[in-house]
Amino acid sequence: MPKKIRLGILGGGGDSLIGVLHRVASFINDNYEIVGAVFNPDHEQSLEFAREIDIPTNRIYKDFDTLVEEELKLPEDERIEVCSVLTPNFLHFPMAKKLLENGFHVICEKPMTMNYEEAKDLQEVHANSGKVFALTHTYTGYPMVRQMREMIKAGALGKIHKVDARYYQGWINEVIHDKEKRSTVWRLDPKKAGISSCIGDIGVHASNLIEYTTGLKIKSVLCDFNYLYDDNLMDVDGTVLVRMDKHVKGVVRASQVATGEENGLAIAIYGEKGAFRWEQEKPNFLYKMSDSEPLQVYKPGHAYNSELSLNASKIPAGHPEGIFDSMANIYLGAARAIRGETYNDGEFPTMQDGVRGMNFIESTVASHKQGNVWIDLD
Repeated sequence: MPKKIRLGILGGGGDSLIGVLHRVASFINDNYEIVGAVFNPDHEQSLEFAREIDIPTNRIYKDFDTLVEEELKLPEDERIEVCSVLTPNFLHFPMAKKLLENGFHVICEKPMTMNYEEAKDLQEVHANSGKVFALTHTYTGYPMVRQMREMIKAGALGKIHKVDARYYQGWINEVIHDKEKRSTVWRLDPKKAGISSCIGDIGVHASNLIEYTTGLKIKSVLCDFNYLYDDNLMDVDGTVLVRMDKHVKGVVRASQVATGEENGLAIAIYGEKGAFRWEQEKPNFLYKMSDSEPLQVYKPGHAYNSELSLNASKIPAGHPEGIFDSMANIYLGAARAIRGETYNDGEFPTMQDGVRGMNFIESTVASHKQGNVWIDLD
């Protein structure tokens, strides 16, 4: 077993869902060891959290700049090798940029930056760094999503006709209808979340899955947002028509006010030979549909699956795998890249996915603000 990769964590302390997701994911395949962190802006809270999860406190730093400064003083074989950036959106860009410039690999939550210009800037920094950058579009880690990708690449659907992706949640209903409450949620604050809430937070996952599974690129978008209230500056619902390569068209639907929905991410790809449908809340089932054959159901862990899918399955067929396993597969792919090992280009989303995501988000906002018109992506 190779020596564990020394991991630093930025953010994700306390009861943060994203924090526990990343920490568990990093442990699953035994590739990482957390050696340093800034879990919280309050140093005492960071120290307390480190003690709570049994992490040594000697490298729990008071802030991000101190972490970088002090880690660089350590011998190269002791310092943090890769940092996971789990902070609110507005900190992703400055943290990732400084980490790359100082020789650290980066695993970053999405959206990668606050805007497209920052994304292009970070892309240039990354190109000059020679370091690994992984973006945690978590759902690309599911075995059946990877199976869909490999089968489409092998021609299982023939020419693609249409794509349909939706991501419905209802969580923001609890705050959006109360003026005082909605002013306190960082995802509804443009200074902290960026130019989009719904599309920036969840719609971009749906657009990423379309490109990941089909290998095609979104060329232009036409978008309509709903803000619900005049004083709310951020979209909480959106519908996006998309035009892709090779005359493929489709739709991305996203909502944070879909009452009763939990984490309703689903994708369907329709082609001349058949279609695939996959739902995040039932991740172990990939449905292949046809006009001339019975419905087929693919499940993880079986020998009929692709190597990329099987590498993402850690337990025998019939044992459910979920969101922790999916994130763990991204960490596994990043570990292979950090160690210079051979890996499949579908094992983790990259800087290019982050740039594409910001281009998509910014284009949807422009489309809505300009009167629901078609906007070309770069």
